[in-house]
Amino acid sequence: MSLIERYADKIRGVISCYDRILIQGILPGFCFAEGMTGYLYAHQIRIFDYPRFAEPLRDAIRANAERLAQENGIEIEFIRKTHIRKEDIIAKALERRGSHPGLVHILSAMEACQSYKPWHNKTTGKTFLKPDTGKCLHYYFYFIDQELGLCYVRVPTWCPFRLQFYFNGHQKLAHQLTQNGISCHLLDNAFTDIENFEKAQTLSDGLDIAKLHHRLDEYAGLYCPVIKQLDVTYHWSLMQVEYATDVVFKRQADLKVIYEAITRTAIHTVKPDKIATFLGRKLTGHYQDEVGNNFSTRIEGTCIKHHMGPVSIKMYDKFGLVLRIETTVNDPSFFKHHRWVEQKNGQKIFKLANLKKSIYSLNDLRSLLVSANKRYLAFISEIDDPSAGQKLLHQVTEPKELHRRTYKGFNFFAMNDQQLCEIIIRGEYAINGLRNKDLRHHLRNFTPGQISRRLKNLRVHGLVKRVGRTYKYYLTEIGRRVIVTALKLKELFIVPQLANPATV
Repeated sequence: MSLIERYADKIRGVISCYDRILIQGILPGFCFAEGMTGYLYAHQIRIFDYPRFAEPLRDAIRANAERLAQENGIEIEFIRKTHIRKEDIIAKALERRGSHPGLVHILSAMEACQSYKPWHNKTTGKTFLKPDTGKCLHYYFYFIDQELGLCYVRVPTWCPFRLQFYFNGHQKLAHQLTQNGISCHLLDNAFTDIENFEKAQTLSDGLDIAKLHHRLDEYAGLYCPVIKQLDVTYHWSLMQVEYATDVVFKRQADLKVIYEAITRTAIHTVKPDKIATFLGRKLTGHYQDEVGNNFSTRIEGTCIKHHMGPVSIKMYDKFGLVLRIETTVNDPSFFKHHRWVEQKNGQKIFKLANLKKSIYSLNDLRSLLVSANKRYLAFISEIDDPSAGQKLLHQVTEPKELHRRTYKGFNFFAMNDQQLCEIIIRGEYAINGLRNKDLRHHLRNFTPGQISRRLKNLRVHGLVKRVGRTYKYYLTEIGRRVIVTALKLKELFIVPQLANPATV
């Protein structure tokens, strides 16, 4: 039974939607030094005149920002200190002006930016641009879009003019609900109530990428007008995407008891291979990035964060009313899916490949993030209430008879049985299945015949099932619940109690 089914009388509803979406805009011919060098040569501009070429473009962006500020009765606010939160400034501006569409505020700050520097190679005699970094003035144009809600465009004043575009999926959904006459209550970036959760979910799933692309191009032309002078258009790619599944409770008291039990258990039981399983990946010995867990206490409450390279999955409570499962990805190519791939010879084949970073991958990415959140929610549904698993645990420890042959029950405190359970629950086997030779790789002291009998015993007790006409075995729902419960009881209660001399 899932957590949502178990506490149905205490839950208002469930809503999944994008939270933070950060999109990067790059000019294809300018994003690399070679392309910028080629552009200067093509337009007969000396390489060492690059600063002179970039300065008028910088001045044009400044003049455009000042013009927009004057037309909208806004004073550009320069941020001098890094500890000042831009969100707090914008919140005060929204209180003054209201939430109607249009430009809200313009902030500016000196921040790091990508740049190039002229270089002459005396050996080859070639003159070109080299990548460089520096600081330049950046403008933050905050505005309310009719469909996306509160957004901002970050515009650097120095070439190659990499843009950042931000919007919040909860704000977007709130605008859609209002337009469709569905009442809701949005507190910060979380819904504490929605009149119709099913309709809200349908609206949340209906992001039109082509329309988003059109709006990105419009705002790029409005806030970075130099692209018209350069006669180029932006390529939009995903920088960071957060997708949240919120379980909205009716009362804070209902969530508090449940959440304390979940966090206390999850921080001990989620291992690296389990994190890989949540994210639909297989953890192998060749994986080089960091994998682990973090537990932190925030003003709003506690937060458990599991990370694997550029992706993390978090669980925390919002205002004591919302249990949020949130997957964040800083590099969409971490995920793989089946898509058409063009080979070097021009032929296209349908195969498993890394997800593209283009904004047109958003819908595919959403499916992958939804699955990650669901797998995590299913996991905490088991560890939250172990009573059902304990009943099943009792069933599998008793002997069973099949075809006049008795198969002994499992003793989860015996070394052999414990080792077997730890192997079959590994993340890679949950995805790809388990074969006899996989067990032989881990159980080197067992003969193939002994391992076959162990697999038969697992099947008889309903812990694994065999896929027809294959030699692969998969952990059943009962098997997963029993083994998670057994390992949890031993690791969290029995071993710590025996290790403490005061309790013996």
